Amino acid sequence: MSQHRSLRAAATLGGKRNVLKRFERLELLKKRGQWKEGQRITGLRKTKGEA
Repeated sequence: MSQHRSLRAAATLGGKRNVLKRFERLELLKKRGQWKEGQRITGLRKTKGEA
């Protein structure tokens, strides 16, 4: 059975994600100088992606 074309198009768009993965948040915090080596990686502060 084939997939409906409206569903197929939504899967290939690859829209912007609202939530960052932990490693992405760490990279962003390192770049901003808000996280240093040796600090805990759990309980990270909230971040917004780069605009």
